[in-house]
Amino acid sequence: MKLPIYQIDAFAGELFAGNPAAVVPLEQWIDDALLQSIAMENNLSETAFFLPAGPHYELRWFTPNAEVRLCGHATLATAHVIFDELGDKSEQLQFETLSGPLSVEHDGERLLMDFPSRVPELAPSPDGLAEALGAEPTETHMAGDDYLAVFEKESDIPAINPDFRELSRLECRGVIVTAPGESADFVSRFFAPSVGVPEDPVTGSAHCALAPYWAERLGKNRLKGYQLSLRGGEVICEVKDDRVGLAGRTVKYLAGEIFV
Repeated sequence: MKLPIYQIDAFAGELFAGNPAAVVPLEQWIDDALLQSIAMENNLSETAFFLPAGPHYELRWFTPNAEVRLCGHATLATAHVIFDELGDKSEQLQFETLSGPLSVEHDGERLLMDFPSRVPELAPSPDGLAEALGAEPTETHMAGDDYLAVFEKESDIPAINPDFRELSRLECRGVIVTAPGESADFVSRFFAPSVGVPEDPVTGSAHCALAPYWAERLGKNRLKGYQLSLRGGEVICEVKDDRVGLAGRTVKYLAGEIFV
């Protein structure tokens, strides 16, 4: 079987920045074990699989070792493929996912996603978190299945040198670390070794929690976030009741075929 494949740098205005995602269009769903094997072979933080289903698309996301319920950068990458490579002229794309309906539309030079908000709730710091991060957060919150660890200033975030083995032992999908920004409203990093992603370059789903947290703390609903990974990436956020708008740019790196 031959399948098309694209690799898109999401939340990036140029190649080799942002977060690369593989996107594989399908005509019908194939066996889940094969989907997982393709994602493992791609060895990117996410591989997205989608197929048309009436007026919308069905969309699923896989890390190298697990299917996940929500992924921002691979949704952005999928929308790029549908709009720019497959020529869909719709004003808005509708996706059915494990996290419910999601949509993507053009927003100037960016693509704008409509995602569910995950408002963080203050929580005790779990045993081993500070030791795994090598730093003590000023606050710890729970946001869905992620921990959100808040630090005092931007320079604290790049200084974090996590022990991924210890992080993977925490009962969560991942750990978001964040602080007030200098050239952005806030900065962050995201670690998810338990699902095969030690550090994700730019994480849309993490901003579903970061945006409402910083909107409340800073007293404004439109914010600029910057993820301080090695590749780096900008996410424009807007909080709207129980939804979050996440906007970013995309760049095509690769188009080809896989044989499975």
